[in-house]
Amino acid sequence: MEQAIEQFIAYLHNVKETSNNTELSYRRDLKKVIAFLRARELTDWVSVTEDDLKAYIASMDEQNFAAATISRNIASIKALFHFMTQEGIIKKDISDGLKAPKIEKKMPEVLTMEEVIRLLDQPSGDSHKEIRDKAMLELLYATGIRVTELITLKVSDVNLPMSFIICKDAHKERVIPFGKAAKNALVRYLGEAREQMIEDKSSDVLFCNFSGAPMSRQGFWKLIKYYAKKAGITADITPHTLRHSFAAHLVENGADLRSVQEMLGHSDISTTQIYANMNHNRIREVYAKAHPRG
Repeated sequence: MEQAIEQFIAYLHNVKETSNNTELSYRRDLKKVIAFLRARELTDWVSVTEDDLKAYIASMDEQNFAAATISRNIASIKALFHFMTQEGIIKKDISDGLKAPKIEKKMPEVLTMEEVIRLLDQPSGDSHKEIRDKAMLELLYATGIRVTELITLKVSDVNLPMSFIICKDAHKERVIPFGKAAKNALVRYLGEAREQMIEDKSSDVLFCNFSGAPMSRQGFWKLIKYYAKKAGITADITPHTLRHSFAAHLVENGADLRSVQEMLGHSDISTTQIYANMNHNRIREVYAKAHPRG
């Protein structure tokens, strides 16, 4: 059973050109499926029935997994079974009958402008680490890129004279501008800190950790939690909170959705629409509080 999963992951990597994080997620989900099926004394995919798969989904529900987690697992199962059918490993795709639970869309957590300023002002010292941290936070908020995109940026992806970065993934690249604050922080980091911090002087990696190696997602996660606490921000923020805040503040200040969609790298504008909905809700709240007959 594991062999089919490895063939599937190889297909994703070589044909679909998926990211390492996507492949890790698929492998993690599907290994749990195998463990469940083995407990039911099933040792090959041919013997698995639709009822077995439904029993696995039901077991996740009984364990109170979130609807989003169950939906992701169903998507992983469907993708694997579709692949195995195409490759002739099984004759029939029995995953078609699996139904994903309805996911209630929640408004993303965003910071106020005042909270963002407090957060970005925290790394204010002259140490190499604080100079680096300042540049990372300023660039993340200035561009709205994902954390994975931030930590994999190359020096060659940054155009300082024109104030933009080139953000690349497996399928496309996008050009994202940044403002004066991010530019000043980057200029200082590149001029005063990066050369002293990075271990491999020939490396093109933009941001490195204190050991001189490329920054990790976990390392940046700890960094943002530390500065949020230092700034007195009580919300349980994540690195993605700055991405949401970037988009929400742009829309609030009049940016059109298509431009925000392009900068965020959303394939579907309906994903970006949520920030417009947030702005409409905020306007209604302001009206209700301020209008004499609200």
